[in-house]
Amino acid sequence: MTIHLDSRALGGLDPRVAVPGYDRDHVTAGIVHLGVGAFHRSHQAMYVDRLLHEGETGWGICGVGVLPADRTIAEVLDEQDGLYTLLTVDPSGDTDARVIGSHVAHLHAPADTRAVVDRLADPATHVVSLTITEGGYGINDATGAFEPRDPATLADLAPGASSPSSVLGLIVAALAVRRAAGTAPFTVMSCDNIQGNGHVARTAVTAFARVIDAELADWIEERVAFPSSMVDRITPATTDEVVAAVAALGIEDRWPVRSESFTQWVLEDSFSDGRPPFEKVGVQVVDDVTPYELMKLRLLNASHQAMGYLGILAGETYVHDVCRDPLFVGFLLGYMHREAIRTLQDVPGIDLSEYCEELIARFSSEAIRDTLARQVVDASDRIPKFLLPVVRAQLAAGREISRCALVLAAWCRYLEGTTDAGATTAPQDKRLDELRHVVEAEASSPGAFLSYEPVFGDLGSNAVLRDAFVAARASLARDGARAATAALA
Repeated sequence: MTIHLDSRALGGLDPRVAVPGYDRDHVTAGIVHLGVGAFHRSHQAMYVDRLLHEGETGWGICGVGVLPADRTIAEVLDEQDGLYTLLTVDPSGDTDARVIGSHVAHLHAPADTRAVVDRLADPATHVVSLTITEGGYGINDATGAFEPRDPATLADLAPGASSPSSVLGLIVAALAVRRAAGTAPFTVMSCDNIQGNGHVARTAVTAFARVIDAELADWIEERVAFPSSMVDRITPATTDEVVAAVAALGIEDRWPVRSESFTQWVLEDSFSDGRPPFEKVGVQVVDDVTPYELMKLRLLNASHQAMGYLGILAGETYVHDVCRDPLFVGFLLGYMHREAIRTLQDVPGIDLSEYCEELIARFSSEAIRDTLARQVVDASDRIPKFLLPVVRAQLAAGREISRCALVLAAWCRYLEGTTDAGATTAPQDKRLDELRHVVEAEASSPGAFLSYEPVFGDLGSNAVLRDAFVAARASLARDGARAATAALA
């Protein structure tokens, strides 16, 4: 028998499940979060839950769903009083279960845009946090310029646009209200996997505002803080298996989440209107996030790209299977030590060799059941942020790029639509049609793939990279992913 999860159920749950030990009726939402997905719920919302346990009741979260498809999420959270179950699993398979209570309100922007703008403009809102994916900011990876492509942002920027529908439109509309009212501006805190995510968010918000109102844009540049952050916790999408695992604990929860036990958050200490005392609950609040974010993006996130295409071409499905295979482990460690680490700064308190070994152990956890397919969604947004900075730095220093080149070649092969054994692949990318067009050009013009400017910019014309890419792609076509990997591992 299961108990439907809501506020009334908390006192009757299995004692193995931790529940909020604070009075949620006395929690106010000082944070508004845009983009309530699995990662946010396993990471930032978990830290805020810890903070509420410490008595810091002014820092609850109001979640906001921005997309039409987020309606279901809004309905579930409404039915469950904002509660959901977080399962965390360590590498040995031991599981911890906790009901997270930090979401005390939720809004669905397509259903009531005005309510979202009013909540953002409310003086009680001090921080607006974001997990809107790497491609959600409309920044050209090659040039760093604001060049939005998504229909919602473009519609908000069109002459005569009224009610905002995009993340940037909602933020700028609310900041305009706060400026007019003389209210202190909230902090915009990006939690997306982007190098210098605070700088990227600043560029996007101010560039959007400048199209609408130049004086508002100047005020934002002067008054609004955009702290950078490094966030880390492997969190796959919720599956029926996760729902069943929670049901086995006696909980009927339509939207639980499961993640690894490891978690890390490094946050720049730069806020416009006060901040939560996150250091109380394990967040590293620092003056400079850069060394940590470079480490994480170029080692963890880029490694997901490195294993993803090669693993799929070789017929694998799960991250843990690839990362228990000595062939791929050798390749990943070679990438980390011979290419990625050489582009990093010293990271305070971190031994990079130990960090790499810990990554392999984390990737190897079967309990997480993370898929390679999840790692390679929207690669045209991820590759430029995770892998290409390593390529640029290595080329500038005259060092090797053979493993990076093999990853790029494997991505190109993956986009052709079949594995080495002839099984069908199913790439998901917002630029998929354009990417397939440049992949087709490879048949008559080897290296043409690198000419795709939205991803590679001027890097695609580098002769060293083109030669390495063409050779790697030929090796993949001739020998297959495992043999091509073995040649480098």
